[in-house]
Amino acid sequence: MASGKILRQLLKAGTAGDKEGFRLASESIIEEERLKQHHLLANDLEKILYTSSVDSEGKLSRVFPSVPTDKERGLPLFDIRHSQRTLEELILPPENLSSVEELLGEHRRQDILRSYGMRPAGKVLFFGPPGCGKTLTAEVIACELDLPLAIVRLDALVSSFLGETAANLRKVFDYISQYPMVALFDEFDAIGKERSDSSEHGELRRVVNAVLQMMDAYQGNSLIIAATNHEQILDSAIWRRFDDVFEFSKPSREMIEAILRSKLRGVRRQFETEQVEILDLFDGLSGADIERVVRRAIKRNILKGQEFLNLKDLSSARSKEIRR
Repeated sequence: MASGKILRQLLKAGTAGDKEGFRLASESIIEEERLKQHHLLANDLEKILYTSSVDSEGKLSRVFPSVPTDKERGLPLFDIRHSQRTLEELILPPENLSSVEELLGEHRRQDILRSYGMRPAGKVLFFGPPGCGKTLTAEVIACELDLPLAIVRLDALVSSFLGETAANLRKVFDYISQYPMVALFDEFDAIGKERSDSSEHGELRRVVNAVLQMMDAYQGNSLIIAATNHEQILDSAIWRRFDDVFEFSKPSREMIEAILRSKLRGVRRQFETEQVEILDLFDGLSGADIERVVRRAIKRNILKGQEFLNLKDLSSARSKEIRR
């Protein structure tokens, strides 16, 4: 049983909304239980502490230990956020949506898998053109699993100091191994580039070797998602380190219609989303491009005081977005 002093600290911090004090007191209790060899209890308490729900009033919002920083510039190596993007917002081809639901199922029922000596997929690669849903999918997965989303900052991770990039990688892997979360390595090609590329120096090859070794050794409870727009330059050995690979592509006409229905919900308009002229207008654009065009058209419509959105508004917004 935790000491009375620590329990008093815990209750005081909790009722006052003191997240740092609550974290310190909770970690003291966990440490006490570990010293008593109560490892299962300590693990459960740790999981509860670091994956608690966000309080809308900010009283006892999700608690995190300090994020590791880059030694060279003191920058945090990743940003932690709470995603609120749900599965209903995800518009993907049926095979991709099925794969996402399968991944979620593995993590939601991981206790059953572990009872059979198996683990849920822990390392997943997303690849495809920009704006086609890779980051959104990571956000949705984090939200659906009620886990924090840690977005690794490559500007802080990649250091000019010899050997420091690999050291930063080690800090990230140590952290996500200890605290359950969804860790998104965006622009993963920056640290996973083909080692045989003669234009690259030895330091990059050492970084790729470090990435491979850390991924091989990784046994944590976080879900690692690596995303890249340039899969063709990834080192061939990288691909084998992932439990699953998702390919993202520009939306089909059916997906374009679904995106438009979603983004134009509640907007008064003089067209239907399934019209050929509308689908032709957005053909070849990414999902992010479509969303920006629609948002631009709606804003211009509001500012002009028009009651209905029309095809001309969308066409004008598309032309401006393409020029941008």
